[in-house]
Amino acid sequence: MGKDYYNILGVDKNADEEALKKAYKKLALKWHPDRHQNDTDKETAEKKFKEINEAYEVLSDKDKRTIYDTYGEEGLKGSGPPPSGFSGGAFPGGFPGGTTFRFSTGSGFSPSDPNSVFSQFFSRFGEEDDFASFPGFSSSFGKSSSRGRDLNDFFGRGVNKGGANEISYHLSLTLEDLYKGITKKLKVSRKIYDAPSGRYVNVDKILDISVRPGLKAGTKFRFPKSGDELPSGETQDVVVIVDEKPHPTFTRDGDDLRVSITLSLLEALTESRKTIKTLDERTLAISSSSIIKPGQEQRFQNEGMPTKDGRKGDLIVKYSVVFPTKLSEEQKRLLKGALG
Repeated sequence: MGKDYYNILGVDKNADEEALKKAYKKLALKWHPDRHQNDTDKETAEKKFKEINEAYEVLSDKDKRTIYDTYGEEGLKGSGPPPSGFSGGAFPGGFPGGTTFRFSTGSGFSPSDPNSVFSQFFSRFGEEDDFASFPGFSSSFGKSSSRGRDLNDFFGRGVNKGGANEISYHLSLTLEDLYKGITKKLKVSRKIYDAPSGRYVNVDKILDISVRPGLKAGTKFRFPKSGDELPSGETQDVVVIVDEKPHPTFTRDGDDLRVSITLSLLEALTESRKTIKTLDERTLAISSSSIIKPGQEQRFQNEGMPTKDGRKGDLIVKYSVVFPTKLSEEQKRLLKGALG
């Protein structure tokens, strides 16, 4: 008898995505091994945590769920006798969406690492705050590492766990923020050992992050001994890593900025006049009276990102040319007369 994934998550067989998410979140947080490091339920928690993540991984995937609903766990994992009337190879008729599933003993679906499923879920749906009470967050199953925790909406999602003596957060900034420079305050909730009570308590600490104009993505700000106090007596450093959000107009290339402009064939052959809104909200005129070829670039000095020495990089405009899809006979005649 295979596992009943619906029963493991406590949902019925018609459960939709929202019901699965709600059930998984509740159970995964309840049975995460980091919440049972020092009690008698540790082994039970590890077992349940694996089952919960396996069940969610299958039921949240349309194709895996279809196979499971049809052939059960044995059919999904290819670990048992084939269904009645099946002699080997692919299942007759396939599955919705073109899924091909081959049945052979010992092959088929293999559950992912439970912590991978767990971290991807909370990162994807932006709910890292729900495990902020964890004394640790496992980077590999059964092995404690630095705690992962979301800061707030501004600081973005995705907390990297560095070594045991540091915890890293990602600070997502717009290209405008990096162009102009900005100062942000980061509120960190730390765990500090309280000697009178003999327990760890949460204490807030405010960190100031000053981003100079032109700062590059990947820059790290280190705040020594601003994280949790560890049982060893050491205190973690907090490391904030700057990320750059995608921009709808510009792409950064070192200290330069790149932008793409599309011209009609007429504009490319005669004269083009375009405007661009800069990162500091100026209107920049982009014009050319020369013939422009597809892929041609034009450089505008001092219109890029600020640098440490007070200068600016360049703005590089790359042109693409849209050719007409068809021409009338009269248009062809006129073009031959003009260009022939």
